[in-house]
Amino acid sequence: MNSIGDNCTQLKKDYDTCFNNWFSDRFLKGDMDDSLCAPLFKVYQQCVKEAMKQHHIEFKEIENDHLGESKREEKKSPNDSS
Repeated sequence: MNSIGDNCTQLKKDYDTCFNNWFSDRFLKGDMDDSLCAPLFKVYQQCVKEAMKQHHIEFKEIENDHLGESKREEKKSPNDSS
C-alpha cells in the first residue's frame, strides 16, 4: 500500500521491509529491542506529517473513531447497572 504522500511511499517501503525483517528475525525469537528500525520510522513519520499538512489533514481528525467503536461503547448491556 502506498503512503499518504507520494514522496513518502519509498520511505514507507523501507520501513516496512525493516520492520518485517525485525519481526521475523528478532521479535519472534524473543528479541524485543525494536530500535533497529526506529531511525527509518522517524523519517517516515516526519514525511507523513508533512504530507498531512499539505492535504490539510489535522492530526486530531485521524484520532476520531470512524469504525463505530464509540457507538458500541455507548450501548449498555442489559445487566449493566450504571
